[in-house]
Amino acid sequence: MSATPTLSPNPIADLRQLFTFPFMVNALAAGTIVAVLAGIVGWYVVLRRQTFASHTLSVMAFPGATGAALAGLPAALGYYVACTVGAVAIGRFGGGTARRQGESAVIGTVQTVGLAAGFLFLSLNQAVLGGPETLLFGTFLGITRGQVIVLLLVAIGALITLTALARPLVFASVDREVARAGGVPVAALDALFLIVLGLAIAATSQLTGALLVFALLVAPAAAAQQLTLRPVAGLVLSVAFALLTIWLALAIAYFSIYPVGFYVTTIGFVIYLLARLAGAKRR
Repeated sequence: MSATPTLSPNPIADLRQLFTFPFMVNALAAGTIVAVLAGIVGWYVVLRRQTFASHTLSVMAFPGATGAALAGLPAALGYYVACTVGAVAIGRFGGGTARRQGESAVIGTVQTVGLAAGFLFLSLNQAVLGGPETLLFGTFLGITRGQVIVLLLVAIGALITLTALARPLVFASVDREVARAGGVPVAALDALFLIVLGLAIAATSQLTGALLVFALLVAPAAAAQQLTLRPVAGLVLSVAFALLTIWLALAIAYFSIYPVGFYVTTIGFVIYLLARLAGAKRR
């Protein structure tokens, strides 16, 4: 294989190229797992208006990866630890009587501390300085079969949790106060969902990078909710848009020199724009 594969006039041959090398097969498998997880979790993120929290947790992936590299540990472990710690911090200290204001202040603080720690770890570890763009903007190179298996296990655990919480979580997301009055444990749901969100972001960051995970997590779900407000239909559309985004992004990135995160962002934005236009026209 050349340094940069090139497209041929034969699309079938180009498609076969994507399945020729094990690293690309692993990347497609990981992308499929991540897209399903991000599509479902992202639908709840948009419904609950927690896009700021999801962006902050994606930023936490950066110090997680750089800190793990500095300690000589796998970057994936750093993603999971940092995103989970960030989710617990937001859930623990973001409540109170003025919940939205308190939560926003905590989220902003977590984001600032995370970025500062990430740049500190990056400056202390000269080995990472050669390729920080990989941590920030993603790569499909180096995805191993072991990583795919871990991603699958994390996705299964997160989706089982969301399935068990689905009805009360939707209720609390649509009308928080009525849900609380009806006996729904809103605070516990908030904390559990943030942990699931942190795991989803940690998994997605391994492909899209720390800064661009937001695109795969939010854009497909936001596009789906432009077309329908029905939960089941919206979840299906969100997953379909996420799969389309990651598959196209990986295929295009394979034949180009630019990071996969750039294509995830661009394709996700185009899908959202088209869905918004279609939704407005139908209304």
